Amino acid sequence: MQTKKIPQRKCLGCAEQKPKRELIRIVRTPDGKVVLDETGKQAGRGAYICPKSACLKKAVKSKRIEKSLAASVSEEVYEALARTLAEGE
Repeated sequence: MQTKKIPQRKCLGCAEQKPKRELIRIVRTPDGKVVLDETGKQAGRGAYICPKSACLKKAVKSKRIEKSLAASVSEEVYEALARTLAEGE
């Protein structure tokens, strides 16, 4: 029996390849809103970040999330990300 391939994604903070399930997905929906994707299956352009506060700080400072999604990210999304990371750590 063949082993199932695990999808890999790159973190915007540390730029490491990690399994998709270990990362947090931020999505730009087709109508242009930027939101956190709890399920990992929401339609739209996705960006991934590690569940580490250092990765979030690095991605925010260099505006990698905004560049990756080609959209402006509201402060509410950053606050939601920080809350999610605080719960995980």
